[in-house]
Amino acid sequence: MAIKISDIAKIAGVSKASVSLALNEKPGISDQTRTKIIKIAKEHGYQPLRKKRQDITSNLGTVTFLVVTTSGVVKSNYRTLPFFNSLISCLSAEVGALNGSLKTITINQEELSQRIGELKTTATSFLVLGTDLNQENTELLKKHLKHVVFLDTYFEDIDADFVTMDNYQGAKMAGKYILSQGYRKIGYFASDKIMSNFAERRRGFRAALKEAGVSISNDNFYFISPTETNPNGLNMDRFMHHQLPRAIFCEDDYIALRLLKIARQAKLSIPNQLAIMGFDDIYEGTLVTPELSTVHVPIEQIAHQALQQLLDQFLHPRRMPLKVLIATQIVERQSL
Repeated sequence: MAIKISDIAKIAGVSKASVSLALNEKPGISDQTRTKIIKIAKEHGYQPLRKKRQDITSNLGTVTFLVVTTSGVVKSNYRTLPFFNSLISCLSAEVGALNGSLKTITINQEELSQRIGELKTTATSFLVLGTDLNQENTELLKKHLKHVVFLDTYFEDIDADFVTMDNYQGAKMAGKYILSQGYRKIGYFASDKIMSNFAERRRGFRAALKEAGVSISNDNFYFISPTETNPNGLNMDRFMHHQLPRAIFCEDDYIALRLLKIARQAKLSIPNQLAIMGFDDIYEGTLVTPELSTVHVPIEQIAHQALQQLLDQFLHPRRMPLKVLIATQIVERQSL
């Protein structure tokens, strides 16, 4: 185990402050004490934290981005989805800025337990895309991978590093924003895939409406694929006449874009007859007419924070894990 300042102080019989003064070449102690402290430090191989940080950040090496694919959101074609593609680009840029490289490994969830040993021997540091990971698989990875940070998910009961957007806060803001525009007959397009991100968005949106004494009727609550934008296959009959809500919140932008296409095919005026809001702020939301109102997720900040937590695992072996929720913000455009 690496020797610390407190260990040197104990061996030398001096205070930690004296050790710090000696190692940082500052006045305040006698030459005899300084010599004694420096000698002990050299004999025990003490390496200043500043030097350790310098060594790691100037030669980060290879960081593995582990993607566990499922039948849910993160399928084998996940790179075609703008959110994940942007996340990988941001991670690659962050790692590259520290003279490292990002290597992607993709494993099917069903093969994870069999291939966990292979992962341990091929890499030492991991950033794991946890979008579809269940608690069991997250615990498995945490158990076998020494340096690991999970992105786009978190579990309260797992003692590990997590970085994700604050889904509850973002959806609650969206609910309050829709209400502030005067809408009361509100619909909700939910993902038909079960995952923690969407569950938190649902919880936050309902909390905002509950505080205002507004509820969503069963007729205006829908389930749909969270990653498709093809408008085919969704019946517009439920949207017509008296059943039509005035505004609809969608759990992600893919759902919102699909709804917008369907509404335009049905000759509905957006937002005059139907207002639509998404979540994620993917670039495609600016390419449609009207442009999509949404909740912005700071992907660059998620990538930066994840890498910082990974570095801290090397620099501070005894540190406690962090579960970081990064705030989101409303993007006001023309669809609502």
